[in-house]
Amino acid sequence: MKLFLKFEAVTTGIALRGAIMFLLIATGLALYQVTTRFVFGQPSTWSEVITRSAMIWSVFLAVAPAFREGTMIAVEIVQKMLPPRLGFALYLVSMTMSLTFFGILFWQGWAMTERVVPQKLAALEISIAWVYAALPVGSIFILIAILGCMVRAMETGTIEPADVSR
Repeated sequence: MKLFLKFEAVTTGIALRGAIMFLLIATGLALYQVTTRFVFGQPSTWSEVITRSAMIWSVFLAVAPAFREGTMIAVEIVQKMLPPRLGFALYLVSMTMSLTFFGILFWQGWAMTERVVPQKLAALEISIAWVYAALPVGSIFILIAILGCMVRAMETGTIEPADVSR
């Protein structure tokens, strides 16, 4: 299990760095878009599309570190009101439901990505599948992070989040 937890820490770190990178790209291109539109009066046709796509990637990659750090919306107040063993069981049930949801999202995201391969992004000559690929790719990172949370919880008997910076 230690090997899996190390793997999970590495993959979640990759997802976090990817999310940061895409957020920086989106921020820079949004600034560029505003500048070209309102300062020069010549709006860029391509920067808005890439900004939106980078935001989508950023969100899907950031969910994995959010799970690892325990910053996703939780039923923590209910867990703390229950007896410890029942609260722990509720945590495992909620994580299992999250695994199910993101497993389905992976499967459907993969299918959607395959279906849109022939379509092109507006103002660009690249496939929109590159944007849709955020669903299955992000879901893989998220599934690994959730499994890591569950393994840590089973090993320690607590539901304390891990430090994403490790």
